[in-house]
Amino acid sequence: MAARKSPLFDTATTLGKIFAFLGISGLAGVLAAGLLVPVAAAAGTGASASIEFFEELPAELEREALAQPTRIEAADGALIATLYEENRQPVTLDQVSPSMKDALIAIEDYRFYEHGGVDLEGIFGAIASNLTSESTRGASTLTQQFVTNVLNDTARQNGGVVTLSGGKSVGDKLREMKLAIAVEKELSKDEILEGYLNIVQFSGTSYGVQAASKYFFDVDAKDLDIPQSALLAGVVNGPTVYSPTENPEGALQRRNLVIDAMLTRGKITQEEHDAAIATDLGLNVTPTLNGCVGAAQAPYFCDYVTHLILNDPAYGETREDREDVLYRSGLTIKTTLDTRVQAAAQTAVNETANPDTTDGAVGHSMTSLEPGTGDILSMAQNTRYIPGEAAGDSVLNFNVDQYQGGDPTKSLGGVGGFQPGSTFKPFTVAAWVDSGRSLNTPIDGRKRTYPDGDRWPASCLRGGAYTVLTDEGKGYTPQNYGDTNYGTYTVLRGLAQSYNTITMETAHQLDMCRIFDIAFDMGVHNGKSAEGEPERLDVLAPGLIGGVQDVAPLSMVTAFAGFAAEGNVCQPRALTEVTAADGTSYPVAPVDCKRAVSKETARGVNYATQEVIKSGSGQLLEFGDIPMAGKTGTNDQRSQTWFMGYNSGMATASWIGNWKEGNTSLSGLQIGGRTYPEIDGSLIAGPSWARFMQQIPGLHVGKPFVDPPERMINGTQRGTTPGTNNRGTGTGGSTGGTTGGTTGTNGNDDNGGND
Repeated sequence: MAARKSPLFDTATTLGKIFAFLGISGLAGVLAAGLLVPVAAAAGTGASASIEFFEELPAELEREALAQPTRIEAADGALIATLYEENRQPVTLDQVSPSMKDALIAIEDYRFYEHGGVDLEGIFGAIASNLTSESTRGASTLTQQFVTNVLNDTARQNGGVVTLSGGKSVGDKLREMKLAIAVEKELSKDEILEGYLNIVQFSGTSYGVQAASKYFFDVDAKDLDIPQSALLAGVVNGPTVYSPTENPEGALQRRNLVIDAMLTRGKITQEEHDAAIATDLGLNVTPTLNGCVGAAQAPYFCDYVTHLILNDPAYGETREDREDVLYRSGLTIKTTLDTRVQAAAQTAVNETANPDTTDGAVGHSMTSLEPGTGDILSMAQNTRYIPGEAAGDSVLNFNVDQYQGGDPTKSLGGVGGFQPGSTFKPFTVAAWVDSGRSLNTPIDGRKRTYPDGDRWPASCLRGGAYTVLTDEGKGYTPQNYGDTNYGTYTVLRGLAQSYNTITMETAHQLDMCRIFDIAFDMGVHNGKSAEGEPERLDVLAPGLIGGVQDVAPLSMVTAFAGFAAEGNVCQPRALTEVTAADGTSYPVAPVDCKRAVSKETARGVNYATQEVIKSGSGQLLEFGDIPMAGKTGTNDQRSQTWFMGYNSGMATASWIGNWKEGNTSLSGLQIGGRTYPEIDGSLIAGPSWARFMQQIPGLHVGKPFVDPPERMINGTQRGTTPGTNNRGTGTGGSTGGTTGGTTGTNGNDDNGGND
């Protein structure tokens, strides 16, 4: 037999409705002495204990800073991306339309400007309404609602418990009321209303009236009309229940109820009421896209910027602290990105290797740096910045290292680089001219085998030498592309035509460690290092022509920008200014440049790399009538191809390769709707760079390179070898390769550069 309900508490009775109302809404916790004691009885406590409990409640509302979106901007102020946990755009009360204020007050708290934070008349009105109606009516004032929103916002920020209206205890209600009275003493009515309009949730991640106005109607809060204002005022009562997008019928009914209330309270005329009721919802949903996924441009640069912030202790002691700063403090992050250069780079990348017509294993990136400052001008990539495994989708950044500074606790979101191919050869040329030798020195580039046991000077290795030691015992045999063009050529022509045998024999006459040290000093390091600091590439013979270890495009372009700046290497720089909404300014890395090689050495390299463009593997590229130097590159497996193009105004790394783990040759893979039987740096990466340059005539052209001293060009060798003393004489293959595995005293690898 079911237990009988006590008639005293039966909700069908008048007295039962009173107690149900008191229990559900907590409105009995008012401060009037005549109501406080009955509530105490209902709560099961004595009157004196209740009063003591009330007096012990906090009387000051602690307010955390409201979460605001972070804005990442290009150098010209253009938006790159918006990042937020809560999309909020604070406004002052005079930036909110009168109809919006009227609508909110009419439906939520029409006595707002009359009560002192707790509305006794409103409470009794709610009781009377609930006694005669099947539905319940709340009695919380706007001030109380403001308090609730502040308490919940603080709880969210500090990992506390968010209390919803239906879950409030009598104690919660008492605290809310006491704090509401305290707030009324601290703030003016307009300040409270302004605070409420900025803190309250309207839908999903849209908080505050300005964000809601832009989201639902794509208008500013100051321009909201009557039906728009009524819709938003209705939504705050239940952002999910009255969502115009999820429940348009319910939202319309609620909006019309608000319009009726505005008429009842004398805020609008009958004519305005009727016209507003006759309109539809009038939505123009315009979401503010969140994060780098929704970036307006340069999503991978955006990703790089976010990693820089999250890795920097200046933004907080822990990663969680830094995430709060990044996603809640309303940062304005000004960056070095040049929107014109970025647009041109992205266009070139998309035209060359559009993800919809390109095999998912094929990546293409292009990143540019300004010599003399290190400012990153662009960072483009052919994949869609979307988490997932679908073809063409990836959040991995092809341009950067895996870890910042080689520190495994500081991810950069990068793949970590690729074998640089023959783009590494200029460092051998740099070591050559730095040692006092000349570019037109003839080198014996005949095909030869360096036998096991052959020693190459290398002061940093044990025994002071790199020793050839192969698994098969057959020695090391560098090979030119097509197995041709063996013979005596100058160092200059050897670089222009990318003859591997010339590079190897040139290095054989040098201290190999000096070559790798120059590369490291110029910014080239192991892109996958997790040793807590950048690592120099291993000193191995195949590394001289670009094999062995992986280097990120940003590292390579740093080095070539260093050559462009006559040996002054600048650390890559993305941030120029970071400020928070509260005015806090955060430190950013200054321009950080240091001399890596002498001006004369850099000028010697630039003289040689210009020859690549004039008569070598870059001579067919059409990029405009400006001074330019460059170098192509391809690794032995033809899985990675490069073109480095630079002048004194801008350096660019164009990379196309197989980015998947265990990468294989690009041959036969679809690239931009085509397949190629054999690929090198001059075939796709170079023309893509040229297409990029064609779109930005007049930008970052720089000044012509200064020639090195005559002795560095010709030295004492001028005219001694027929056919080798004139700059750029002859033609030949543009690529080359190596055969046979080689092992040095410090490692094994069978990869060699061949472009």
